[in-house]
Amino acid sequence: MHLQECCQNNFRETVMKKWTSYKPDLANDLFDAIIIGSGMGGLTTAALLALNGKRVWVLEKHFKIGGWTHTFRRDSFEWDVGLHYIGEVHKKWSGARRLFDLISDSQLQWSYMDKNYDRIIFPDRSYNFVAPREQFIEDMIGYFPKEENAIQAYMNYLDLAVRSARPYFANKSLPTFMADLAYPFMTRKFFKYADRTTYDVISSLTDDRELLGVLTGQWGDYGLPPKQSSFAMQAFVARHYLDGGNYPVGSARRIAETVSDVIEKNGGRVTVNASVNKIVVHHGKAIGVEMENGDVLETPIVISNTGIFNTFDRLLQNDSVNGSHHADLDNIEKTDSYVCLHLGLNTSAQEMDLNNTNLWIYPGYDHDRNVQEYLKNADKAFPVVYVSFPSAKDDAWNKDHTGYATIEVITLSNWDWYSKWKLEPWKKRGKEYEKEKELLSNRMLDVLYKHVPQVKDSLVYSELSTPLTVNSLANYQKGEMYGISHTPKRFRQKWLRPQTKIKNLYLTGQDVTTVGVTSALFSGLLTASAVMKKNLSKMLK
Repeated sequence: MHLQECCQNNFRETVMKKWTSYKPDLANDLFDAIIIGSGMGGLTTAALLALNGKRVWVLEKHFKIGGWTHTFRRDSFEWDVGLHYIGEVHKKWSGARRLFDLISDSQLQWSYMDKNYDRIIFPDRSYNFVAPREQFIEDMIGYFPKEENAIQAYMNYLDLAVRSARPYFANKSLPTFMADLAYPFMTRKFFKYADRTTYDVISSLTDDRELLGVLTGQWGDYGLPPKQSSFAMQAFVARHYLDGGNYPVGSARRIAETVSDVIEKNGGRVTVNASVNKIVVHHGKAIGVEMENGDVLETPIVISNTGIFNTFDRLLQNDSVNGSHHADLDNIEKTDSYVCLHLGLNTSAQEMDLNNTNLWIYPGYDHDRNVQEYLKNADKAFPVVYVSFPSAKDDAWNKDHTGYATIEVITLSNWDWYSKWKLEPWKKRGKEYEKEKELLSNRMLDVLYKHVPQVKDSLVYSELSTPLTVNSLANYQKGEMYGISHTPKRFRQKWLRPQTKIKNLYLTGQDVTTVGVTSALFSGLLTASAVMKKNLSKMLK
C-alpha cells in the first residue's frame, strides 16, 4: 500500500487563522492602494503603507495568505512550502530583524538553528558550514589547508559584493528622474561583482575544483550553478548565513499571521479567494483591478506582488501600454522548477536523533555538469538533493505535534516533464501522473535513507509536489522555483524596480530585488518607500 493512500481517508486542511474570502459586497469600499498577492513582498508593502496612514487592501488568489511563507497540514503534520531558514534575524540590531519586528509588531519570534546550519555532502566526504563566520573560515581552511589565501580572499569578496549592493538597491526606490541621474554612480561598484559569474570569481582565486564545489554548495538557495549565476547572488546567500540560520517559532505561517494582524489593526484588509483578472489602465494610468467575477475595484495605487511575468503577460496582456515591456521581458528568463517530497513521521525528531542541519547532497563537485546531465536525462543522478527538517527547527513544534516529525526532500525539475498534465485539475491528474510521482518519490527516498537511515521505519505519510503544483497554488506559469534567473544579465535590468512605466502601477516581491524571504521583505520596503516618496528605512532606527 502506498504511504499516501494510508492517510488519504484522514486528509484534512487546517487553517490556523480564518481569512475573509472575497465577496461582491466588498467591492464598494475605497482604499488608497490595492496589493495583488500576499507573498512576503506584498505583505511588507501593505504593512508599511498601513503604518504610514494608507488604507490598503491585499487580494490573494489562494485560500490562504503568505505566498512562499505559508504552510499546509495533513493530519498531525505541517510543512512549509518555501521558507526553510533565514539568516541574521537572531540579531535584534540587524536590518532584517528590525524590519520583521516593525511589520509584525514584534510578535514574530525566531528559533535559532544548530550552529552547523548546512552540511554539503559529496560521494567521498562531507563539509560542515558552521557559524559564526570565524568558525566557518577555520573549518574551510581545515578542509583545504593549501587554499588559505584563496579562502580569505573569497570571504573578502563576499563582503565587498554585499556592501556594493546597498546603493544599487537603494536606487530602485528613487523617483525615476532622480534614479536615472544617480544610476551610474550608485551601481558602478556593484557591477564589478554582479557582472561576473560565480565560477569566474572563485576560479580567479583558486584552481581547486573541489573547493569551488564546496563554497558553492548552497547554489540551490538561488537556483543556478556556478557557471550561470551572478557572483553577487552567491555572495548574498553565502554571507547571509555566516552567523547561522533561524526558523519562525510556530512555523513559517506565523509570518503572514503576524503581519496581517498589523495590516488589519491599521485599517487595512486582507482577502483570500480573491482572483484578479487584470489591472485596469486608463490613458496610461492604473486606476484599479478587475476581479475574476467582473467586479472592478478602483484605487489610486495598484501594486503587483505576482511576479514580473504574471504582471505583464497576464494582468496587462490586453493593454496597449504593455507593449513597451515586451522587449524588457526578452532580457530575463524564468528559473527552473523543482519537486518537493513532504514526509510525515510518527516518531519525534528527538527520538530519532534528528538535528536541524540542512543537507545538500551532490553526485559530484561539478555542479554545472550535474545540472546539465540531469536536465538532458532525468534518469541521471539528481544534481542536488536538499533535505530540511522543519519540525526539528521549530521550538514550538511539540506544542501541537507531540510525537511526530516532518522532513522535506527537494530536487531540481523541469516544467516540460509534466506539461502534458497541465490542463488537468489539482489532485485529479490521473493514474499515469501519480505513477510518475511514485517512482520519483521512491528515488528521492533512497537518497534520504542513505544519509538519514533512522527515519525509514517511522515514515507514515508521503506527498510529492511537482511543477504543476507550484503552478496551481503559487500561480507561477511554469512552476518557477525562484522567479527570474539570477544571471549577471538579470542585475543589469534597470527597469526591475518598484515604479513601472505605467503611472500608479508598482511592483514588489523577489523579482524587484532577489530570491529569498528576506530579499522579498526588503523589496516591500523599497516599494513602500517609492509609493510614499520618502525613505521608510528611517522607521527602522
